[in-house]
Amino acid sequence: MYAGAAVDLTRAELKIFGDAVLGGRIGAVETDTVGGVRYVTFDVDGGLSERDAALLGNLSSAYALFEFVGDLLRPVPLTRLDRFDDDLITIQKYPGKTNEQFTKLLLNLTLLASAWAEELLTRRFRVLDPLCGRGTTVNQAMMYGFDAAGLDRDGKDFESYQAFLTTWLKRKRITHRVLESGPVRRERKVVGRRLRLEVAASKEARKAGDVQTVDVVSADTTRAGEFFRPESIDLVVADAPYGVQHGSRTAEQGLARDPLALLAAAAPGWARLLRPGGALGISWNTNVARREAAAERLTAAGLTVLDHAPWHSLTHRVDQAITRDILIAHKPTP
Repeated sequence: MYAGAAVDLTRAELKIFGDAVLGGRIGAVETDTVGGVRYVTFDVDGGLSERDAALLGNLSSAYALFEFVGDLLRPVPLTRLDRFDDDLITIQKYPGKTNEQFTKLLLNLTLLASAWAEELLTRRFRVLDPLCGRGTTVNQAMMYGFDAAGLDRDGKDFESYQAFLTTWLKRKRITHRVLESGPVRRERKVVGRRLRLEVAASKEARKAGDVQTVDVVSADTTRAGEFFRPESIDLVVADAPYGVQHGSRTAEQGLARDPLALLAAAAPGWARLLRPGGALGISWNTNVARREAAAERLTAAGLTVLDHAPWHSLTHRVDQAITRDILIAHKPTP
């Protein structure tokens, strides 16, 4: 079903890329069949520069890019930010895993809504997934060369991700250093567990000081402020429980199928972690919570929701019980 929605999502993502980092030079985005193959097609005022192609190489659905030359197609080289082998993203298989292509889409859209969208190719963003599960978003942020952080209350998911990541890094012989691993204690009480790593894509990167951090905590997301400093995060990216196999938990209500209770309890804390100019992106099942109600929770947290086209054209069906939507909001600058 996601494949069926991919064309419309690609068109929306391409338009957002065009507005955010290509100076609005993307013209009409259409679909066309060339040689029996269906393509997404678009016009670019002034053509694509090398930088433009490098930016578009990171589209979540980009496999290849061609330029029309008469009635022929000329390949345009795509340069991606990817620092590691793609099995960092694809190797984990488990029930409820978010589609990795969708994870990349959600991260991209959140980044493009931030004040630093133009720095996509050069800035080391700091990304937090406050509902990280087994780390799909954390891994995608790592793949981009960003600093990655995650938070999840499920201890088994934390253990599974810790085991996966440490094993993967060793098997791939990737230069890394464990900064912290184990219980977090405050006033002689265990308040969570934490895994903090420094990772370098190569020995040369390590020598040059080109080091990423990975910081994953097992604790309730409403306590995010106990583990991360205010205004220390560029992007908050979360795929909320869909209320089918998994519900949301809050201290007041316990397990609930409605993610709105989770947003009401946690979004203000997430917003405090964002730097001014930062952005938050969240996806959820619209069958259990209306878009307008979710937007109200983010607005109440002090964020500005982007609710116009093409930001409002990202709804898609996942299965018969789940229709997923995306809300993107940014934190105003003073």
